[in-house]
Amino acid sequence: MRHSIYVGAHVSTRGGFRQAARSAWESGATCFQYFPKNPRSLALKSLNVRDAAECAAFSREKGMVSIAHTPYPTNMAAGTEGLSPRRHMVASLLNDLEIAEACGSLGIVVHFGHFAGMEPLQGYQNIIQCMNETLDAWDGAAKLLIENMAGNRGSEGMTLEELVKVRELCRYPGKVGFCFDTCHAYAAGIWNPQDTGALLKRGTELDYWPHLAAVHLNDSLYAFGSRRDRHARIGEGHIGEESLRELLTSEPFRGRAVAMETEKDADGTHGQEMAMVRKWF
Repeated sequence: MRHSIYVGAHVSTRGGFRQAARSAWESGATCFQYFPKNPRSLALKSLNVRDAAECAAFSREKGMVSIAHTPYPTNMAAGTEGLSPRRHMVASLLNDLEIAEACGSLGIVVHFGHFAGMEPLQGYQNIIQCMNETLDAWDGAAKLLIENMAGNRGSEGMTLEELVKVRELCRYPGKVGFCFDTCHAYAAGIWNPQDTGALLKRGTELDYWPHLAAVHLNDSLYAFGSRRDRHARIGEGHIGEESLRELLTSEPFRGRAVAMETEKDADGTHGQEMAMVRKWF
């Protein structure tokens, strides 16, 4: 079964991965995002093979796609020392990839990384090394999907150039894709909705769009270039419905997995926003 658009939202896995897929489908979604483990910890999670296989089978049956999102403490720029050194990041990323693969997901969304005061060159080198060490040990189909940053924790990861370059410099670019967050791009100042064509052109020049796998479709609570990462419901923020529609219906975004990370409707779903987005197509 194929759909004109794969759209949905972040869902809870409290009842297991299969239940997450079923809940997404029952809400009207054709795409869903989930945390493969505790979102506030890097502690590894044992894979429930049966539950994950049932999630994958259900998604295939319904023609749904899914993406996993790495836990909040994940930082690919981490060094070799400290409370959460690189080896912890690598182990956690491999755990997430294993779970995502078993669930039939496209990949794991991972934030670019934050430098926390280190020299930028060292931060970039750490990210590339983290990717190398992770992907050295990974042969599955699920990819690392690097997400662009809003700039609220530092200037790193705000531009498409940075994402393209770390992918290019790592040893396994074929195992790496991108997740484009609309709120982050707006807050970072790289997407001005008054000139969406400039963003589309730049992404083409950089060869970014062919590697785009997923989209976080979020409006922004704060103004353009604010570097503040606060999501708003579609059409209720500074970006606005028309600008989000123009971007999402452009050629580079068609057929991508689209997940909203906004507040739910009163019924606990994102039904109203999904209906709005479907009308765009």
